[in-house]
Amino acid sequence: MSILDQKKLIESIHPFELLSQTTLGNLMKKIDIAYYPKDTLLLSKNLPSIAFYIIIKGSVNEYIDNELHNVYGEGDSFDADALIYAKTEAKFIVDEDLICYEIKKEDFLDLMQDKRVQSYFLQNFVSRHQHLKAYEAQSDLTPFLMSKVSDIYLHKACIVEKEENIYDTLKKMRSLKAKVIIIKGEEYKIITESDIIDKVVLGKKEASDPISLLDAKSLIWIDINDFLFNALLLMTHNSIKRVVVMKEGAIVGVLEQLDMLSYFANHSHLVVVQIDKANSVDELKEIQDDLRNLILILHTKGVKVRYITKLVATLNEKIYKKVFELCVDEVLRDKCALIVMGSEGRGEQAIKTDQDNALIIEDGVDVELFVAPMMQLNAALLEIGYPKCSGDVMVSSAFWRRDVKGYKSLIDTWSGSLSEESLQSMSIFLDAKYVCGNAALLDEVQEYLQKNFSARDDVLAHMAKAVLSFETPLSMFSSFVLEKSHNNKLDLKKGGIFALVHGVRVLSLQYGIKATNTIERIKALNNRGSIDKEFATELIESFDTLSSIRLHGMLESLSIQESNYINPKELEKNQRDLLKDSFKIVNKFKKFMKFHFHLEMVS
Repeated sequence: MSILDQKKLIESIHPFELLSQTTLGNLMKKIDIAYYPKDTLLLSKNLPSIAFYIIIKGSVNEYIDNELHNVYGEGDSFDADALIYAKTEAKFIVDEDLICYEIKKEDFLDLMQDKRVQSYFLQNFVSRHQHLKAYEAQSDLTPFLMSKVSDIYLHKACIVEKEENIYDTLKKMRSLKAKVIIIKGEEYKIITESDIIDKVVLGKKEASDPISLLDAKSLIWIDINDFLFNALLLMTHNSIKRVVVMKEGAIVGVLEQLDMLSYFANHSHLVVVQIDKANSVDELKEIQDDLRNLILILHTKGVKVRYITKLVATLNEKIYKKVFELCVDEVLRDKCALIVMGSEGRGEQAIKTDQDNALIIEDGVDVELFVAPMMQLNAALLEIGYPKCSGDVMVSSAFWRRDVKGYKSLIDTWSGSLSEESLQSMSIFLDAKYVCGNAALLDEVQEYLQKNFSARDDVLAHMAKAVLSFETPLSMFSSFVLEKSHNNKLDLKKGGIFALVHGVRVLSLQYGIKATNTIERIKALNNRGSIDKEFATELIESFDTLSSIRLHGMLESLSIQESNYINPKELEKNQRDLLKDSFKIVNKFKKFMKFHFHLEMVS
């Protein structure tokens, strides 16, 4: 191996790529290449560590209490802890003839003087996990996700008293170069430039009239210490071009969409405009390529999947609302509630998998009135690009199209049955999220469901048992278990994501948590003391990792059926390490669920 190749290998191991070129060059002169035959004991409780090892070829087994704990292969490194703390409880034995780089103990400890190297090797699981993910996600968009509203330019706010006349108000607005007027009163109100044209010029108001005569809108605002990404979501959700910025209850400025989007360069605002302007299914179909391109841009630039799915969920919700308006007569819209479930209901769907939607109809309204509109809505979504649900969980099915009384009857059936079909249907409904129509209808049904299951530990235990349905694809030797039937790949959804999503969902039902998003549910479980902060953080980090790797696979997959499968060998070493760590946390969570619900007693 040439010096250049050696340097490239060392730089590929985090955190050594953070070293300066001078430090890295000096290190290369000190690194030795060593050979150890099979069964060589490299390190143990009674055999002090002499070097930091980086494997070129071969493998090393790590034993703790004579049980195999880990297997290190090509590109892996070990054992920093033994050098830093001058002790270990493990044994490292060569399993296949080993060729490796050795960084001598004194040279490694010299490297630890670099704060970045030091901070990495001294971290616990969660911190190291986050560090590796941050390293993976380095990009010019990452600063945006950490940026606050206070980091960006804010326009001056034109604030006037409600008694002030229109003429003086417009003069003040012009002098401040403002695009909105904020009227003081019992509560703040806002008037935009377009409002002024409609209500002053076309409405023939007199210049001497008080500004309060104009029909102003309620203020939409964000705190100055909030994240910019939340401002983007707020604008996207409300179809607005600016938000007022508050600090400790006082208005400090106005955040304009154009300024923010020049800071965060993606095309989400164009997608929103297209959705708002669409007047037909054909026009909505044209948006799908833009939406996929947006996901690709964000993912390529390292934006966390949880942020991508939040934005995509908001955009999908707008599409659903638009289709609802196209298909449902205006007189019927407040007589029903359109809901989404599954990954869409949890706000965790980036790439469209299949439709999971339902309709709740107000009691006393003829359910048959909604048959044709829901058939039309289902067909429209299919045409736009939302695939049919293989389990027929769609508004086109009478099972998922019923009045409030009908859903309460269904919940009674679920609570009185332990059949697999009933438990699966209930699990689907637990992720229900209101999209449009009358939100109170879903609230009423969810309250009834929660009341019915508040003391049903038997049903909860049977639901929870599903977390053990699939094996985690990680062997006792910490190597990946691959499926030959799928070209030696592993299933991320069955192997890890399902256990976390479903287990957290059941815990949320048990403790009356209303959130549907998995990460929000985990935070709520931690806030009420059901799981401790460290475990909650481990679950969030693991879920983030699995979701991120899955999204990458879905973007490259040619079919929905294969989109959950990935080949670990095609991942970078850091990603493989993160994936292994995540599967270990999945196994830890399964043990927690088994103990918490006494699953060994559930038949």
